[in-house]
Amino acid sequence: MAKTEPVVNANSISRISAGTVIKGEIISPNDLRIDGTFEGKIQSKGRVVIGESANIKGDVVCENVDLWGKLEGNVFVKATLALKEGCEVNGNLHVKKLSVDLGATFNGTCKMISESDFDKIVGVEAKAQQKSAQVSAPAN
Repeated sequence: MAKTEPVVNANSISRISAGTVIKGEIISPNDLRIDGTFEGKIQSKGRVVIGESANIKGDVVCENVDLWGKLEGNVFVKATLALKEGCEVNGNLHVKKLSVDLGATFNGTCKMISESDFDKIVGVEAKAQQKSAQVSAPAN
């Protein structure tokens, strides 16, 4: 049997275009493409594409990543991280599968993880966020 790729609706892909600067946190159930500048944390249940003009400072947690731009931070990928020619990564990688093109630059460590390791990492982070939100919520 041939494996079929899921059909992606173009309207379900979030996009940060070149020239746009955002600081904060992105949580998305869909695919995401970044061509601008982002500082903070990115969480996606889909694919994150970091375009050639992108500059990311922060952690990325997602299903898959195609990286052409610059990234400074830690990356947690459930399936495949593809470092494309011309990309620059400064940080630690935690991935199930890694693809590195000639001409990609990577400075940091790489740890190969299983899907269950990824689920544990994401679960621990979610619990920490909930606890932080409870602590910072005003008392009634």
